[in-house]
Amino acid sequence: MIVQLVNVSYNIADAYWLSRYSDVAMAVPRQVWPSLMFFNALAMALSTANMALLSQYIGAKVYDKASEIASKFFTITSLTGIVLGLTYFTIRESIFKYIVATPPEIFNDVVTYAGIISFDLLLSYFMLTYSTVFQSIGDTKTPAIVNGISASLNIVLDPIMILGLWGFPRLGVAGAAIATVLSRFVGVIALLTFIKRKFPELKVGFTKHLGADWVISNLRIGLPVFIFQASNSIAFMFQNRLVNSFGVAVAAAFSIGFIIMDLADAMLWGFTASVAIMVGQSLGAGNLSRSKSVAWKALYSIALLTFVGTLLVYPARHFLVSSFTNDEIIYSEAITFIETFLFSLPFFAMFFVAMSVGRGSGHTLFPTLVGMVRLWGVRIGVGYLLAYSVGLGSYGIWLAMSLSNYVSGLAAILWLKYGQWNKPVIKKH
Repeated sequence: MIVQLVNVSYNIADAYWLSRYSDVAMAVPRQVWPSLMFFNALAMALSTANMALLSQYIGAKVYDKASEIASKFFTITSLTGIVLGLTYFTIRESIFKYIVATPPEIFNDVVTYAGIISFDLLLSYFMLTYSTVFQSIGDTKTPAIVNGISASLNIVLDPIMILGLWGFPRLGVAGAAIATVLSRFVGVIALLTFIKRKFPELKVGFTKHLGADWVISNLRIGLPVFIFQASNSIAFMFQNRLVNSFGVAVAAAFSIGFIIMDLADAMLWGFTASVAIMVGQSLGAGNLSRSKSVAWKALYSIALLTFVGTLLVYPARHFLVSSFTNDEIIYSEAITFIETFLFSLPFFAMFFVAMSVGRGSGHTLFPTLVGMVRLWGVRIGVGYLLAYSVGLGSYGIWLAMSLSNYVSGLAAILWLKYGQWNKPVIKKH
Protein backbone atom coordinates (compact mmCIF):
# COMPACT_ATOMS: atom_id res chain seq x y z
CA MET A 1 0.00 0.00 0.00
CA ILE A 2 2.86 2.38 0.88
CA VAL A 3 4.55 1.59 -2.42
CA GLN A 4 1.34 2.36 -4.28
CA LEU A 5 1.12 5.71 -2.55
CA VAL A 6 4.64 6.40 -3.84
CA ASN A 7 3.42 5.60 -7.37
CA VAL A 8 0.46 7.94 -6.91
CA SER A 9 2.85 10.58 -5.62
CA TYR A 10 4.88 10.19 -8.81
CA ASN A 11 1.80 10.86 -10.97
CA ILE A 12 0.96 13.91 -8.89
CA ALA A 13 4.54 15.20 -8.95
CA ASP A 14 4.77 14.68 -12.70
CA ALA A 15 1.58 16.68 -13.28
CA TYR A 16 2.56 19.35 -10.75
CA TRP A 17 5.96 20.09 -12.28
CA LEU A 18 4.49 20.05 -15.78
CA SER A 19 1.85 22.54 -14.61
CA ARG A 20 4.69 24.79 -13.43
CA TYR A 21 6.14 24.58 -16.94
CA SER A 22 2.86 25.65 -18.62
CA ASP A 23 -0.89 25.68 -17.94
CA VAL A 24 -1.62 22.83 -20.35
CA ALA A 25 1.58 20.73 -20.27
CA MET A 26 0.09 18.31 -17.74
CA ALA A 27 -2.35 17.22 -20.47
CA VAL A 28 0.47 15.73 -22.54
CA PRO A 29 0.95 12.38 -20.70
CA ARG A 30 -2.83 11.78 -20.72
CA GLN A 31 -2.83 12.25 -24.52
CA VAL A 32 -0.07 9.66 -24.92
CA TRP A 33 -1.20 7.07 -22.38
CA PRO A 34 -3.96 5.32 -24.43
CA SER A 35 -1.68 4.74 -27.43
CA LEU A 36 0.99 3.32 -25.12
CA MET A 37 -1.69 1.10 -23.62
CA PHE A 38 -2.45 -0.22 -27.12
CA PHE A 39 1.17 -1.17 -27.72
CA ASN A 40 1.36 -2.72 -24.25
CA ALA A 41 -1.76 -4.84 -24.86
CA LEU A 42 0.25 -7.88 -25.92
CA ALA A 43 2.42 -7.62 -22.81
CA MET A 44 -0.67 -7.53 -20.59
CA ALA A 45 -2.17 -10.54 -22.39
CA LEU A 46 1.04 -12.54 -22.05
CA SER A 47 1.32 -11.52 -18.40
CA THR A 48 -2.24 -12.63 -17.67
CA ALA A 49 -1.86 -15.98 -19.40
CA ASN A 50 1.50 -16.77 -17.86
CA MET A 51 0.54 -15.54 -14.40
CA ALA A 52 -2.39 -17.97 -14.45
CA LEU A 53 -0.12 -20.80 -15.66
CA LEU A 54 2.85 -20.01 -13.41
CA SER A 55 0.87 -19.44 -10.22
CA GLN A 56 -1.17 -22.61 -10.72
CA TYR A 57 1.89 -24.76 -11.51
CA ILE A 58 3.63 -23.32 -8.45
CA GLY A 59 0.52 -23.94 -6.37
CA ALA A 60 0.58 -27.55 -7.64
CA LYS A 61 4.36 -27.69 -6.85
CA VAL A 62 5.34 -28.53 -10.46
CA TYR A 63 8.46 -26.32 -10.42
CA ASP A 64 10.25 -27.62 -13.54
CA LYS A 65 7.21 -26.76 -15.63
CA ALA A 66 7.09 -23.30 -14.04
CA SER A 67 10.72 -22.61 -15.09
CA GLU A 68 9.95 -23.71 -18.64
CA ILE A 69 6.92 -21.41 -18.82
CA ALA A 70 8.93 -18.46 -17.46
CA SER A 71 11.61 -18.79 -20.18
CA LYS A 72 9.04 -18.95 -22.96
CA PHE A 73 7.34 -15.90 -21.51
CA PHE A 74 10.64 -13.97 -21.36
CA THR A 75 11.57 -14.86 -24.96
CA ILE A 76 8.33 -13.65 -26.51
CA THR A 77 8.07 -10.45 -24.47
CA SER A 78 11.65 -9.46 -25.32
CA LEU A 79 11.13 -9.83 -29.06
CA THR A 80 7.74 -8.13 -29.15
CA GLY A 81 8.96 -5.26 -26.96
CA ILE A 82 11.67 -4.38 -29.49
CA VAL A 83 9.39 -4.61 -32.53
CA LEU A 84 6.52 -2.67 -30.98
CA GLY A 85 8.77 0.04 -29.55
CA LEU A 86 10.21 0.76 -33.01
CA THR A 87 6.75 0.67 -34.59
CA TYR A 88 5.34 3.15 -32.07
CA PHE A 89 8.23 5.55 -32.62
CA THR A 90 7.64 5.44 -36.38
CA ILE A 91 3.88 6.04 -36.48
CA ARG A 92 3.32 8.19 -33.38
CA GLU A 93 2.70 11.46 -35.24
CA SER A 94 -0.09 9.90 -37.32
CA ILE A 95 -1.75 8.52 -34.18
CA PHE A 96 -2.05 11.94 -32.56
CA LYS A 97 -2.99 13.74 -35.76
CA TYR A 98 -5.63 11.42 -37.20
CA ILE A 99 -6.93 9.29 -34.31
CA VAL A 100 -6.58 11.28 -31.09
CA ALA A 101 -6.94 14.70 -32.78
CA THR A 102 -4.65 16.30 -30.20
CA PRO A 103 -5.23 20.07 -29.83
CA PRO A 104 -2.67 22.08 -31.84
CA GLU A 105 -1.51 23.95 -28.72
CA ILE A 106 0.12 20.76 -27.37
CA PHE A 107 0.58 18.65 -30.53
CA ASN A 108 4.36 19.11 -30.86
CA ASP A 109 4.91 18.43 -27.17
CA VAL A 110 2.83 15.25 -27.41
CA VAL A 111 4.82 13.96 -30.39
CA THR A 112 8.11 14.73 -28.60
CA TYR A 113 6.97 13.03 -25.39
CA ALA A 114 5.73 9.95 -27.27
CA GLY A 115 8.99 9.63 -29.20
CA ILE A 116 11.04 9.42 -26.02
CA ILE A 117 8.52 7.20 -24.25
CA SER A 118 8.68 4.70 -27.15
CA PHE A 119 11.98 3.55 -25.63
CA ASP A 120 10.04 2.83 -22.47
CA LEU A 121 7.96 0.20 -24.28
CA LEU A 122 10.80 -2.34 -24.35
CA LEU A 123 11.63 -1.60 -20.72
CA SER A 124 7.96 -1.99 -19.80
CA TYR A 125 7.87 -5.44 -21.39
CA PHE A 126 10.94 -6.51 -19.39
CA MET A 127 9.54 -4.99 -16.20
CA LEU A 128 6.19 -6.71 -16.59
CA THR A 129 7.84 -10.07 -17.33
CA TYR A 130 9.95 -10.11 -14.18
CA SER A 131 7.16 -8.68 -12.05
CA THR A 132 4.82 -11.44 -13.26
CA VAL A 133 7.36 -14.14 -12.41
CA PHE A 134 7.87 -12.71 -8.91
CA GLN A 135 4.14 -12.38 -8.29
CA SER A 136 3.44 -15.90 -9.54
CA ILE A 137 5.93 -17.26 -7.03
CA GLY A 138 3.97 -15.42 -4.37
CA ASP A 139 6.53 -12.64 -3.90
CA THR A 140 4.48 -9.51 -4.52
CA LYS A 141 6.72 -7.49 -2.21
CA THR A 142 9.87 -7.35 -4.36
CA PRO A 143 8.29 -5.98 -7.58
CA ALA A 144 6.23 -3.57 -5.49
CA ILE A 145 9.34 -2.23 -3.75
CA VAL A 146 11.23 -1.96 -7.05
CA ASN A 147 8.31 -0.09 -8.61
CA GLY A 148 8.29 2.19 -5.58
CA ILE A 149 12.02 2.88 -5.92
CA SER A 150 11.60 3.56 -9.64
CA ALA A 151 8.71 5.95 -8.97
CA SER A 152 10.67 7.70 -6.21
CA LEU A 153 13.60 8.23 -8.57
CA ASN A 154 11.18 9.66 -11.10
CA ILE A 155 9.83 12.10 -8.50
CA VAL A 156 13.38 13.32 -7.86
CA LEU A 157 14.28 13.61 -11.54
CA ASP A 158 11.07 15.35 -12.67
CA PRO A 159 11.73 18.92 -11.46
CA ILE A 160 15.38 18.66 -12.49
CA MET A 161 14.56 17.55 -16.03
CA ILE A 162 11.35 19.54 -16.57
CA LEU A 163 12.35 22.92 -15.11
CA GLY A 164 16.10 22.70 -15.57
CA LEU A 165 17.44 22.78 -12.01
CA TRP A 166 21.07 22.53 -10.90
CA GLY A 167 22.53 23.37 -14.30
CA PHE A 168 20.37 21.00 -16.32
CA PRO A 169 18.60 22.44 -19.38
CA ARG A 170 14.88 23.27 -19.12
CA LEU A 171 13.40 20.36 -21.12
CA GLY A 172 9.68 20.58 -20.31
CA VAL A 173 7.64 17.57 -21.41
CA ALA A 174 10.75 15.97 -22.94
CA GLY A 175 12.33 16.08 -19.50
CA ALA A 176 9.33 14.29 -17.99
CA ALA A 177 9.66 11.53 -20.59
CA ILE A 178 13.43 11.18 -20.07
CA ALA A 179 12.92 10.92 -16.31
CA THR A 180 10.39 8.12 -16.86
CA VAL A 181 12.69 6.13 -19.15
CA LEU A 182 15.71 6.46 -16.84
CA SER A 183 13.66 5.42 -13.81
CA ARG A 184 12.21 2.42 -15.63
CA PHE A 185 15.70 1.31 -16.69
CA VAL A 186 16.84 1.32 -13.07
CA GLY A 187 13.76 -0.73 -12.14
CA VAL A 188 14.48 -3.39 -14.78
CA ILE A 189 18.09 -3.77 -13.63
CA ALA A 190 16.93 -4.08 -10.02
CA LEU A 191 14.36 -6.78 -10.81
CA LEU A 192 16.87 -8.75 -12.87
CA THR A 193 19.37 -8.62 -10.00
CA PHE A 194 16.81 -9.63 -7.37
CA ILE A 195 15.46 -12.60 -9.32
CA LYS A 196 18.96 -14.03 -9.78
CA ARG A 197 19.79 -13.61 -6.10
CA LYS A 198 16.49 -14.68 -4.51
CA PHE A 199 15.55 -17.52 -6.86
CA PRO A 200 18.78 -18.92 -8.40
CA GLU A 201 17.04 -22.23 -9.09
CA LEU A 202 14.62 -20.48 -11.45
CA LYS A 203 16.36 -20.29 -14.81
CA VAL A 204 14.79 -17.60 -16.98
CA GLY A 205 16.35 -17.05 -20.39
CA PHE A 206 15.84 -17.21 -24.13
CA THR A 207 14.49 -20.43 -25.62
CA LYS A 208 13.76 -21.59 -29.16
CA HIS A 209 11.17 -24.11 -28.04
CA LEU A 210 7.79 -22.56 -27.36
CA GLY A 211 5.63 -25.64 -27.81
CA ALA A 212 2.09 -25.93 -29.11
CA ASP A 213 0.55 -26.40 -25.65
CA TRP A 214 2.03 -23.13 -24.37
CA VAL A 215 0.96 -21.21 -27.46
CA ILE A 216 -2.59 -22.62 -27.25
CA SER A 217 -2.82 -21.82 -23.52
CA ASN A 218 -1.63 -18.27 -24.15
CA LEU A 219 -4.16 -17.82 -26.92
CA ARG A 220 -7.01 -19.26 -24.87
CA ILE A 221 -6.26 -17.26 -21.71
CA GLY A 222 -4.48 -14.24 -23.16
CA LEU A 223 -6.42 -13.54 -26.34
CA PRO A 224 -9.51 -12.19 -24.53
CA VAL A 225 -7.23 -9.96 -22.47
CA PHE A 226 -5.38 -8.76 -25.57
CA ILE A 227 -8.68 -7.94 -27.26
CA PHE A 228 -9.81 -6.20 -24.07
CA GLN A 229 -6.62 -4.15 -23.69
CA ALA A 230 -6.36 -3.27 -27.38
CA SER A 231 -10.05 -2.41 -27.58
CA ASN A 232 -9.83 -0.40 -24.35
CA SER A 233 -6.86 1.58 -25.58
CA ILE A 234 -8.60 2.44 -28.85
CA ALA A 235 -11.68 3.42 -26.85
CA PHE A 236 -9.55 5.66 -24.63
CA MET A 237 -8.04 7.24 -27.74
CA PHE A 238 -11.53 8.01 -29.02
CA GLN A 239 -12.48 9.24 -25.56
CA ASN A 240 -9.52 11.61 -25.74
CA ARG A 241 -10.67 12.62 -29.22
CA LEU A 242 -14.11 13.42 -27.80
CA VAL A 243 -12.58 15.42 -24.94
CA ASN A 244 -10.18 17.17 -27.32
CA SER A 245 -13.08 18.28 -29.51
CA PHE A 246 -14.00 20.73 -26.73
CA GLY A 247 -10.53 22.31 -26.71
CA VAL A 248 -7.25 22.20 -24.85
CA ALA A 249 -8.76 23.62 -21.63
CA VAL A 250 -11.15 20.66 -21.30
CA ALA A 251 -8.28 18.29 -22.14
CA ALA A 252 -6.21 19.84 -19.34
CA ALA A 253 -9.14 19.62 -16.90
CA PHE A 254 -9.60 15.96 -17.84
CA SER A 255 -5.95 15.29 -16.99
CA ILE A 256 -6.14 17.13 -13.66
CA GLY A 257 -9.29 15.22 -12.73
CA PHE A 258 -7.63 11.86 -13.27
CA ILE A 259 -4.56 12.89 -11.30
CA ILE A 260 -6.84 13.62 -8.34
CA MET A 261 -8.78 10.36 -8.86
CA ASP A 262 -5.49 8.55 -8.27
CA LEU A 263 -5.60 9.76 -4.68
CA ALA A 264 -9.06 8.27 -4.16
CA ASP A 265 -8.41 4.86 -5.70
CA ALA A 266 -4.83 4.31 -4.50
CA MET A 267 -6.13 1.40 -2.40
CA LEU A 268 -7.46 -0.26 -5.55
CA TRP A 269 -4.12 -0.52 -7.33
CA GLY A 270 -2.32 -1.47 -4.13
CA PHE A 271 -4.21 -4.70 -3.46
CA THR A 272 -5.63 -6.14 -6.68
CA ALA A 273 -2.35 -7.71 -7.89
CA SER A 274 -2.31 -10.04 -4.88
CA VAL A 275 -5.93 -11.05 -5.52
CA ALA A 276 -5.00 -12.69 -8.84
CA ILE A 277 -2.13 -14.59 -7.21
CA MET A 278 -4.19 -15.87 -4.27
CA VAL A 279 -7.04 -16.96 -6.53
CA GLY A 280 -4.64 -18.69 -8.96
CA GLN A 281 -2.69 -20.53 -6.27
CA SER A 282 -5.88 -21.59 -4.46
CA LEU A 283 -7.32 -23.05 -7.66
CA GLY A 284 -3.99 -24.75 -8.48
CA ALA A 285 -4.02 -26.39 -5.04
CA GLY A 286 -7.65 -27.46 -5.53
CA ASN A 287 -8.92 -25.25 -2.70
CA LEU A 288 -12.05 -23.88 -4.38
CA SER A 289 -13.63 -22.59 -1.19
CA ARG A 290 -10.57 -20.45 -0.47
CA SER A 291 -10.48 -18.96 -3.98
CA LYS A 292 -14.15 -17.99 -3.66
CA SER A 293 -13.56 -16.49 -0.22
CA VAL A 294 -10.58 -14.47 -1.50
CA ALA A 295 -12.65 -13.04 -4.36
CA TRP A 296 -15.55 -11.87 -2.19
CA LYS A 297 -13.41 -10.49 0.62
CA ALA A 298 -11.36 -8.57 -1.95
CA LEU A 299 -14.50 -7.15 -3.55
CA TYR A 300 -15.92 -5.87 -0.27
CA SER A 301 -12.69 -4.58 1.25
CA ILE A 302 -11.26 -2.85 -1.85
CA ALA A 303 -14.59 -1.21 -2.71
CA LEU A 304 -14.90 0.02 0.88
CA LEU A 305 -11.36 1.39 0.96
CA THR A 306 -11.93 3.15 -2.35
CA PHE A 307 -15.12 4.69 -0.97
CA VAL A 308 -13.14 5.97 2.02
CA GLY A 309 -10.66 7.48 -0.43
CA THR A 310 -13.46 9.33 -2.23
CA LEU A 311 -14.71 10.72 1.09
CA LEU A 312 -11.25 12.08 1.84
CA VAL A 313 -10.70 13.61 -1.61
CA TYR A 314 -14.10 15.24 -2.13
CA PRO A 315 -13.81 17.99 0.55
CA ALA A 316 -10.32 18.87 -0.71
CA ARG A 317 -11.24 19.04 -4.41
CA HIS A 318 -11.02 22.84 -4.73
CA PHE A 319 -7.62 23.02 -3.08
CA LEU A 320 -6.30 20.10 -5.14
CA VAL A 321 -7.42 21.50 -8.48
CA SER A 322 -6.07 24.98 -7.69
CA SER A 323 -2.67 23.37 -7.03
CA PHE A 324 -2.43 22.50 -10.72
CA THR A 325 -3.94 25.49 -12.49
CA ASN A 326 -4.73 29.19 -12.20
CA ASP A 327 -6.83 29.18 -15.36
CA GLU A 328 -10.52 29.74 -14.51
CA ILE A 329 -11.89 27.65 -17.39
CA ILE A 330 -9.64 24.67 -16.63
CA TYR A 331 -10.43 24.98 -12.91
CA SER A 332 -14.20 25.01 -13.46
CA GLU A 333 -14.13 22.02 -15.83
CA ALA A 334 -11.93 19.99 -13.48
CA ILE A 335 -14.25 20.62 -10.51
CA THR A 336 -17.31 19.57 -12.54
CA PHE A 337 -15.53 16.40 -13.67
CA ILE A 338 -14.54 15.43 -10.13
CA GLU A 339 -17.98 16.10 -8.65
CA THR A 340 -19.64 14.00 -11.36
CA PHE A 341 -17.20 11.09 -11.49
CA LEU A 342 -15.64 10.65 -8.05
CA PHE A 343 -18.31 8.60 -6.27
CA SER A 344 -18.49 6.02 -9.06
CA LEU A 345 -14.96 4.86 -8.21
CA PRO A 346 -16.03 2.14 -5.69
CA PHE A 347 -18.00 0.49 -8.49
CA PHE A 348 -14.94 0.67 -10.73
CA ALA A 349 -13.06 -1.03 -7.90
CA MET A 350 -15.57 -3.90 -7.97
CA PHE A 351 -15.06 -4.30 -11.71
CA PHE A 352 -11.29 -4.24 -11.32
CA VAL A 353 -11.43 -6.95 -8.64
CA ALA A 354 -13.44 -9.10 -11.07
CA MET A 355 -10.72 -8.54 -13.70
CA SER A 356 -8.10 -9.69 -11.19
CA VAL A 357 -10.13 -12.78 -10.32
CA GLY A 358 -10.35 -13.53 -14.04
CA ARG A 359 -6.58 -13.17 -14.38
CA GLY A 360 -5.89 -15.51 -11.48
CA SER A 361 -8.43 -18.14 -12.49
CA GLY A 362 -7.73 -17.97 -16.22
CA HIS A 363 -11.41 -17.25 -16.94
CA THR A 364 -11.10 -13.86 -18.57
CA LEU A 365 -13.86 -13.83 -21.19
CA PHE A 366 -16.78 -12.35 -19.23
CA PRO A 367 -14.81 -9.54 -17.53
CA THR A 368 -13.35 -8.74 -20.94
CA LEU A 369 -16.80 -8.41 -22.51
CA VAL A 370 -18.03 -6.25 -19.62
CA GLY A 371 -14.99 -4.03 -20.00
CA MET A 372 -15.63 -3.55 -23.70
CA VAL A 373 -19.28 -2.63 -23.11
CA ARG A 374 -18.18 -0.28 -20.33
CA LEU A 375 -15.94 1.69 -22.65
CA TRP A 376 -17.39 1.37 -26.14
CA GLY A 377 -21.06 1.19 -25.26
CA VAL A 378 -21.25 3.60 -22.35
CA ARG A 379 -18.22 5.91 -22.30
CA ILE A 380 -17.95 6.35 -26.06
CA GLY A 381 -21.48 5.66 -27.33
CA VAL A 382 -23.44 7.29 -24.53
CA GLY A 383 -20.73 9.95 -24.17
CA TYR A 384 -21.08 11.13 -27.77
CA LEU A 385 -24.87 10.99 -27.44
CA LEU A 386 -24.98 13.11 -24.28
CA ALA A 387 -22.25 15.52 -25.38
CA TYR A 388 -23.56 16.26 -28.87
CA SER A 389 -27.05 14.86 -29.49
CA VAL A 390 -28.43 15.90 -26.09
CA GLY A 391 -26.23 19.00 -26.08
CA LEU A 392 -24.65 18.59 -22.63
CA GLY A 393 -21.15 19.30 -23.93
CA SER A 394 -18.23 18.21 -21.77
CA TYR A 395 -20.59 17.47 -18.86
CA GLY A 396 -22.12 14.71 -21.00
CA ILE A 397 -18.69 13.07 -21.23
CA TRP A 398 -18.21 13.14 -17.45
CA LEU A 399 -21.73 11.76 -16.91
CA ALA A 400 -21.19 8.84 -19.30
CA MET A 401 -17.86 8.00 -17.67
CA SER A 402 -19.53 7.86 -14.27
CA LEU A 403 -22.37 5.67 -15.58
CA SER A 404 -19.84 3.22 -17.09
CA ASN A 405 -18.39 2.52 -13.65
CA TYR A 406 -21.79 1.84 -12.07
CA VAL A 407 -22.74 -0.58 -14.86
CA SER A 408 -19.46 -2.53 -14.78
CA GLY A 409 -19.41 -2.72 -10.97
CA LEU A 410 -22.88 -4.27 -10.82
CA ALA A 411 -21.95 -6.72 -13.59
CA ALA A 412 -18.86 -7.75 -11.58
CA ILE A 413 -20.99 -8.63 -8.56
CA LEU A 414 -23.28 -10.81 -10.68
CA TRP A 415 -20.35 -12.62 -12.32
CA LEU A 416 -18.61 -13.42 -9.04
CA LYS A 417 -21.88 -14.77 -7.66
CA TYR A 418 -23.18 -16.73 -10.65
CA GLY A 419 -20.25 -17.09 -13.10
CA GLN A 420 -18.27 -20.30 -13.75
CA TRP A 421 -14.87 -18.86 -12.83
CA ASN A 422 -14.09 -20.97 -9.75
CA LYS A 423 -12.30 -23.89 -11.43
CA PRO A 424 -8.64 -24.39 -12.47
CA VAL A 425 -7.45 -24.22 -16.09
CA ILE A 426 -4.33 -26.41 -15.73
CA LYS A 427 -3.89 -30.16 -15.99
CA LYS A 428 -1.68 -31.81 -13.39
CA HIS A 429 0.68 -34.37 -14.87
